[in-house]
Amino acid sequence: MNSKLKRAHGNWVVGDRFWDREEDLALFTRRIDEGAHLLLVAQRRMGKTSVMREAARRLAARYLCVFVDLQKAAGAPDAVVELSLAMHEHRPLWNRAKQVFSNILNKVEEVKLRDLGIRLRASLTAGNWAEKADQLLAILAAADKPVLLLLDEVAIAVNRMLKGEDFTITPERRAQVDEFMSWLRKSCTKHQGKVRVVISGSIGLEPILHQAHLSATINNLEPFELKAWDEATAVGCLEALANEYGVQFEDGVPAEMVRQLGCCIPHHVEMFFTHVYDRCVRRGSMVCSTGDIAEVYQSEMLGTRGHVELTHYEERLKQVLGDEVLPLGLEMLTEAAVTGHLGAEALAALQKDYTLAGRTVADVQKQILWVLEHEGYLKPGSQGYVFVSKLLRDWWENRHRLFFTAVSKRGR
Repeated sequence: MNSKLKRAHGNWVVGDRFWDREEDLALFTRRIDEGAHLLLVAQRRMGKTSVMREAARRLAARYLCVFVDLQKAAGAPDAVVELSLAMHEHRPLWNRAKQVFSNILNKVEEVKLRDLGIRLRASLTAGNWAEKADQLLAILAAADKPVLLLLDEVAIAVNRMLKGEDFTITPERRAQVDEFMSWLRKSCTKHQGKVRVVISGSIGLEPILHQAHLSATINNLEPFELKAWDEATAVGCLEALANEYGVQFEDGVPAEMVRQLGCCIPHHVEMFFTHVYDRCVRRGSMVCSTGDIAEVYQSEMLGTRGHVELTHYEERLKQVLGDEVLPLGLEMLTEAAVTGHLGAEALAALQKDYTLAGRTVADVQKQILWVLEHEGYLKPGSQGYVFVSKLLRDWWENRHRLFFTAVSKRGR
């Protein structure tokens, strides 16, 4: 019987909506069983949250799995609130955790979750959050089975703590991040064997901490890289989606879709299928040819609707680089998109166009390249840095080429 798969619609997935990743999950589980604390590393839309959620589902019989989303956290007290709310889903844990906040809960048994978060946040300050967090971790460590603590979007929270709304690192903000990350590192050591911690996020934690010279705070975490699907996995996913939604691919169509993408990021694979499906429905024919794929790629994937999804890449880059460095980073990316590569000559020429306070442009370029490589935008090639994803390169070129002149063609 042919496999079928329902679309995720941009959300995380588990169970019968989770596609493949069996080898990744096996390796992930083995590291957890061995007691490792993991830093889940991957570029955007690779499925990190889904892997964490699916691992939690499969390991629920052996581990007490606590999933904490830190995307909205603006400081360490907010992170403690989110941890508390995650424990609320496990009644035995919550019954003990309530005692940590007995001064503000006043033995109220049930309140709305939103109101509960507000009450908890009101009780936490910059001075007492660590004490409360230590008590919560001690409760987790005393559970009747090992705890798998899954912390998602840590990088977003840390970036917000470190740079604020003006994207500027200050000594005070650096000290706060140092305190929070050092506490997390210490807690991993203190509860080794009882609590396994997995940290993930849609932007890279390592480049952010490196900017503040705080990389040592995560040297206890073992990197676990989640890579793009290979061609066979992506083709299988496309065929399963087609079986579910009644799309009839002519010979070679799934392979052509993979070729157009260049890098099979799971969300991009599904996004491509969705545009193909919509086209089939609108014209009243569910048969899809390679010619249809070429048209959908140009008009939809690289068009306005594609921009809505892919613009997030540019927005997230600003969060990591900040306002001062972002223009140089964007120009470096556009050079790679328009000319096909970002080489040493172009990098040297760009150095003449920028002045950055207290730093040489060459040093900043090295930092930018590290971020771009870590975040999955670029990779080293034979003539310099090139885009990892053909889709992202084509989209970037389509968006910026009319307003950009390659460095080699500029009059100097």
